[in-house]
Amino acid sequence: MTAPLALWHSTAGNEARFAALIEALAPGIPVRHRTRPELLAAAQPELTPEVRRRVAIDILELVDQGAGAVLCTCSTLGPGAESAAELTSVPVLRVDRPMIEAALDRGPRITVAAALASTLGPTGDLLRRVARERGVVPEIREIVCEGAWTYQERGDAQGYSRAIAAAIRRALGPTDAVVLAQASMAGAVELLADLGVPVLASPPLGVAAAVAAWRRAVAGGGA
Repeated sequence: MTAPLALWHSTAGNEARFAALIEALAPGIPVRHRTRPELLAAAQPELTPEVRRRVAIDILELVDQGAGAVLCTCSTLGPGAESAAELTSVPVLRVDRPMIEAALDRGPRITVAAALASTLGPTGDLLRRVARERGVVPEIREIVCEGAWTYQERGDAQGYSRAIAAAIRRALGPTDAVVLAQASMAGAVELLADLGVPVLASPPLGVAAAVAAWRRAVAGGGA
């Protein structure tokens, strides 16, 4: 059996979203999902070393079970994926790095919007690290979409996206790009199409990177 591309989630709603993206981009790739909402809850109000360790151990278990590559779809818990990546030769990716790379391609002024304040720290840290690798000093503006997460918890995807879009419109200042810090926020991209600056979500970019990594690791680039 071909080693699967494992998707590690912190919210159940991401399972269908990412499965659809993979099916559209690379139909036929075997996929395995693991969802750990309790670890996202444990990371509130901030990600602690203990929770980061639990995330890394859980991801490494997927590797031990035969995953050919792992994509962590949760930006809040992304540092745990980085810890796991240091302990295995199997590709372990965090979903938001390709989005951060794409944002910095537009310029140094980046607005980071999040529905959970706990995501701002991990995303901001990643943004600064990627900027340093490029020799760039970023100008970061943060927007917390207050109240939006309650819609997500109720399963109201449209209300969630509308609340995110409204919060960004209210608080947006001069910027080269807006990044939606959580994968679940992707539905707001369409609502902000007229904003005049790129609004980037992590799922499509993260999936493309994960599929490429899986192909290199498992299929030798030919799948």
